[in-house]
Amino acid sequence: DYSEYPESYKENTNKEKLILAYVENYRRQYVHLFRDRKPLFLNPLNECGIEKFVCTTLRPTLLSYKELYHWQGCAEFTADYLTMKQLEPPQELPLCLLSPSTILKRQLGNCFDFSNILCSLLLGAGYDAYVVSGYATKEICLTDESRQICPLLQPKEEVKKEAAKPEPRKYSVKPPRDLRSKFIIKMEARKKKEEEEEEKKKQQEEEDKIAELEKPPPDPLYGLRIHAWVLVRGGKREVPEDFFIEPFTGRSYPPSSTSFLGIESVWNHTNYWANMQNCASGCKDMSFDLMDTEKWEFMLAGSDQSQIEIPDAEEELYDMDDDEKENEDEKHLDMPASWVLPILVTKNQYEMRCPQGKKTILYKKAKLEKYANYLLKDGLVTRLSVYTNNELTDLNKVQEWYENREDKLVTRIHQDGLITEDFVEGRPRSLQQHLYKANNPGPEAERTMTFFHKARVDGLCKREETPAEITEHFINRDDFLYLRHVLFGKRQKKVAPATAEGTPRPILKITEKFHRNVSRPASEDVAEQVFVLHEDKIQVTYHREDPNITASTRDFFKPPNAEEKGGNLQWANDMTSTFQVNPHGAPSKNLSIYENLLMLIQTEQKSIQLVRVSEEEVRDILMDRQKEELASELAISVYDTERNEKAKKHRKELERLAMEEKLRRQEMEMDYLAPFLAQIGNPDKINKSQAFKLKEDCLADLKQRLIDKANLIQLRFEKETSELHKRQQDYQQKQVAMTKEDEEQYFNYCSEAMFRIHILELRLNRHKQMAPHKYMQLEQKLRQDQRLSQFCKIII
Repeated sequence: DYSEYPESYKENTNKEKLILAYVENYRRQYVHLFRDRKPLFLNPLNECGIEKFVCTTLRPTLLSYKELYHWQGCAEFTADYLTMKQLEPPQELPLCLLSPSTILKRQLGNCFDFSNILCSLLLGAGYDAYVVSGYATKEICLTDESRQICPLLQPKEEVKKEAAKPEPRKYSVKPPRDLRSKFIIKMEARKKKEEEEEEKKKQQEEEDKIAELEKPPPDPLYGLRIHAWVLVRGGKREVPEDFFIEPFTGRSYPPSSTSFLGIESVWNHTNYWANMQNCASGCKDMSFDLMDTEKWEFMLAGSDQSQIEIPDAEEELYDMDDDEKENEDEKHLDMPASWVLPILVTKNQYEMRCPQGKKTILYKKAKLEKYANYLLKDGLVTRLSVYTNNELTDLNKVQEWYENREDKLVTRIHQDGLITEDFVEGRPRSLQQHLYKANNPGPEAERTMTFFHKARVDGLCKREETPAEITEHFINRDDFLYLRHVLFGKRQKKVAPATAEGTPRPILKITEKFHRNVSRPASEDVAEQVFVLHEDKIQVTYHREDPNITASTRDFFKPPNAEEKGGNLQWANDMTSTFQVNPHGAPSKNLSIYENLLMLIQTEQKSIQLVRVSEEEVRDILMDRQKEELASELAISVYDTERNEKAKKHRKELERLAMEEKLRRQEMEMDYLAPFLAQIGNPDKINKSQAFKLKEDCLADLKQRLIDKANLIQLRFEKETSELHKRQQDYQQKQVAMTKEDEEQYFNYCSEAMFRIHILELRLNRHKQMAPHKYMQLEQKLRQDQRLSQFCKIII
């Protein structure tokens, strides 16, 4: 339907016709000089069948999404949002080039359409970008990435920081002399180097063998497949060097890549350049200095990039006057404005990204699935499946990414029977990562939980659990505790009342380790305390003094029923044994040892309670995770008015109330009985006497208003008449002595006064004629009013 397109799509302006004449002249010269080369892509048809210059099809646009300010975001959005359509036939240029707005609406296009949109976004973001028309391999033209590694699996380049070299000291101790044989060291290094080279050679042969097996079959159209991509030149936006962007995939390639076999031409929104370089070796040795006229032939001489800079030493020889420069500039034709509509992408379109919100890409031994936000109920946006074979049948690993989940889940990895879940901050128990076995997700199984320790009061950062052990790690605690290890025993079968949690596991041993507390002596600062519950034994190890190589220890043997409250603990010398590092130190007194034993017994009971609390916390976390997976609720921002049902209902309710209030006020303003009903208290039902009173009051009020209006008009009429009579008398008395200006003022006043008097007279006569009709109309309305209709026969 051509009617939906603007006039710029259906006809050319005079300037566009002139540029098309330039294009035709440029094409004829190119064909005459290069008869053996393919024709240039210059003036294809648009969606309305009108010839348009390819440069005017570009529309530099910066969209209001921060991800599209960088080339990675623009390339990824273009590759995801559009669906690829192959060129038919692949060795011929397309006949049409549609506008970017039409392609975005259809979400379907060929390589030229992809490159056109991507280049427009890059130009709007400030990059020095160009559309390239050339030749590429079959894998690039058909978007075959089955032989490429998935970008998510490629290792990230880590910037290695060089270790700071220590400053040489003047009086440093010299290192000892190396007494080893230099010949032996040299021979060992040579042997090691030969082994490394042999290993590298074997590895390289193996890689070459695999590459030969994975090499694609020969392409009969190799070097003839036409393709379009984007060139980004270095300089702007801190781009260090030139690189290519493949629009179908959004991946970047260096110009030396073997995937691109040749270039015919490049263009942007200002000019068009034809390539004059030999492409026998592809784009490897190609120069992209577009101002070099020996390698690139421009079309418009007025472009800034097509002008050759003159050296400073020769400026005087070519110096021209200002008038000559202006005349010279006038001779150059500049590029017409773009004829396409502005590129607009709504928020819903941007969030949907892929057509129908999902896309699947096959890589080498991997499959990548992309989904739009809020498309799936569980919040899944990306799933990467890694296989061990190229046929994608033997699954090895599955990694999933989530967004907008209420449980703060961001990633989940399935590998080797283990599941790893990562969370962001904001969960009730500050869980950061959960690693467990897929076949045994319940409590008292092998699992590892990592927590955000800064958000927890107890400073817990990691909890490792097995059926027989629990190990907890802490950070920055006031009591300097950094590790607690619990050893459990097997449950004994006893006849006991069943509970919801079952019989708790018996605790055999609790080990707690502490950091050094510098405020206390090392011989009194506990480094490790072990509660051996099944032996009623407590082992305490203190921190080691700096000059010593061992630490002091003390063992306590608890008497029976030592944990009972109110029980008297009888002291005996065989209840403790001590190893003191310093033999000359004063031994501890029995009273302090007794008090230490009482404190340790209380600490033991607290540690047992904390262990039970940890077990209960693990069960609560697992129960919460089970409920969260069943619910799969997604978080919706209060500013997202489309998805937030609560905000939408609240907004609609406010709009409804506002509309009702507006209608009520309009009814109140138009209701002639409203002020009289308010006088009697707005009753729900009206009786006969009230109806009679409402009718009399309403008619009497209208009659009085009509009389008041008539009196007001009469008063103004009399005032204007008396004023005019006074001015006429004054004029007759002073007529002889008046000047021409005074006479003119008098006549003007008389004219205006007569006009006002005439108008007031007409209004008064009209009011007298209309007053009875208004009275009768109100009486008719009162008779038809529903509130008074049941009494109309009586009161009227």
